[in-house]
Amino acid sequence: MPPLTDPLAAIENIYTPRQRHVLLIASLLGLGGLMLLGLAQYLTAFLGAGILFVVFRPWWLALVHRRRWNRRLVAVLLLLVTVVVLIIPFVALSTLLIDRLVAFARRPELIMDVLHKLEHATGFQIIGRQNVQQILQQVARQVSSWVPSLATGTLNFLVIVGLMLFTMYYLFMQETYFLLGLRRYLPFRSDTLTELGDSLRNNVNANVLGQVVVSLVQSILTGLTLWVFAVPDPFFWGVVAFFMAFLPVLGTPLVWGPAALYQFSQGNVGQAIGILLVGLVVIINVDNLLRIVLAKRMGDIHPLVTLVGLVLGVEIFGIIGLVVGPLLVSYFLVLMEVFRRENRAAKAAKKAHAKPVGGNSGSSLPNASGPAGA
Repeated sequence: MPPLTDPLAAIENIYTPRQRHVLLIASLLGLGGLMLLGLAQYLTAFLGAGILFVVFRPWWLALVHRRRWNRRLVAVLLLLVTVVVLIIPFVALSTLLIDRLVAFARRPELIMDVLHKLEHATGFQIIGRQNVQQILQQVARQVSSWVPSLATGTLNFLVIVGLMLFTMYYLFMQETYFLLGLRRYLPFRSDTLTELGDSLRNNVNANVLGQVVVSLVQSILTGLTLWVFAVPDPFFWGVVAFFMAFLPVLGTPLVWGPAALYQFSQGNVGQAIGILLVGLVVIINVDNLLRIVLAKRMGDIHPLVTLVGLVLGVEIFGIIGLVVGPLLVSYFLVLMEVFRRENRAAKAAKKAHAKPVGGNSGSSLPNASGPAGA
């Protein structure tokens, strides 16, 4: 019995092999673009999972590959560390800040009282009373409008966190397949992938681990400064300063600056000046010094790359851009160097191919014409 054949298999395809190759690449890019567009609102979850994968991978290598611990147990432990160390403090602090903002918005007379005391202490009218009341009413309405949307925001936050933890778990559990897939499907040479991996590790070390150290030092200094100069709730505002220190340019001045104004409005001029002096001379310079030293020691990242990346990343990705932004700039510089190196290698190979070997072509003409001339 003859084998069954597909009657459509004999129909000639209208595309050449090269056209099919180009259309295949275009189809892959189109489908990939549609997938990215559909997952755009959850992109931070995947980026966060990738960053945490790099942060915790030394622990994973030490516990799973060297000590031979159970893979699933270690993955679950890393998820618990993420929840306890990162997510719970962030949620708790955000809740406390929102509660205080709502409390201030519902009692604008407290802010008016501080402004009046500032005007009385300085002798200058800061802003007209009517304008102040209008601004406070607008702020109160804005803050009050946040409250109904908190449920939707909380649900979206839980979805992003759950997706991040889920992705992180499978990155660790399928570690070998994930790394092999990167080697197989990314359109780069092996040495280029190694350079990109080194750049990723350096950026994470400098902008995550290094930033945590900088923020912790600034938080401690800010809390101690507010405690020494008798600002209410110094511990709480020190914790706020830890998270504010992640913001480029602004950072901890958002905490100790208003604290100095508060002390000044209460008539404590010496304490207000003391807070400003410590903030401007110590806290800001500690930030600049530690950021440069740690970026060089932990990641060998140029400070300009970090600064440009922070501005770029926060604008595009939000808080996760503190890491992704400098990584994008570093990847751009690495790929530019790879392009320059491969261009130079291609030019050298072209010159070597065009150069005559051993001068045979130059001597063959005289030898060939010699007998004829004779």
